[in-house]
Amino acid sequence: MTGLRKRFEKEIQPKLIKDLGVSNKHQSPKVTKIVINMGVGEAAQDSKKLQFAIDDLTAIAGQKPIVTKAKKSIAAFKLREGMSIGAKVTLRKDRMFEFLDRLINIALPRVRDFRGLSKKSFDGKGNYSLGIKEQLIFPEINYDKVDKVRGMDVTVCTTAKTDEEALQLLTALNFPFSK
Repeated sequence: MTGLRKRFEKEIQPKLIKDLGVSNKHQSPKVTKIVINMGVGEAAQDSKKLQFAIDDLTAIAGQKPIVTKAKKSIAAFKLREGMSIGAKVTLRKDRMFEFLDRLINIALPRVRDFRGLSKKSFDGKGNYSLGIKEQLIFPEINYDKVDKVRGMDVTVCTTAKTDEEALQLLTALNFPFSK
C-alpha cells in the first residue's frame, strides 16, 4: 500500500466521517478513479506523434494507455471516423494513489507561475478536472526524448454527492487550491 493510501485510511477518512457527520465509513467520500486524457490532434496527419504521446503517458501513469478514436468525420480538420486522435488511461487503487501523490507533491509545484488550483472546476457531481499545459512537469519524462510539449486533462472521480464534500476530500488530500 502506498503512503497516501495508508494516510487516507488511517487519518483522512476518520476525520471526514466526523466532519460530515456520517454514520458509516462507506458513506464518506473517496477517490474512485483518475482518468488522464491526452488529445493528439496532429495524429490525423502523422501517426508517429500518437506513439510519442503514448510513450509519455505510459511513463507518467505507469500503465499502457488505450488509443481513442474519432467518433465523427470532420472535413475541416481532415478527420475521418475511426482515426486515432488521442490516448487515455484510467488509474485505480494503488496506482491511483501513487499518481495522486506524485501529482500533488512533485508535479504541481513544478508548474510555472503556479497560484493554486481553481475551486470552480467541479462538475456538480463531486468530480474534479484539471488541465496540465505541459507533460514536462513530471519527473518521469526525459527532456531529451520529448518531440513536442503536450498538455493533458486529469479527472479525479470521487464518490462525493456534492461539490462541497469533494472539496473537503481533496483539501484533506492536500490539493493545492487557490485561496
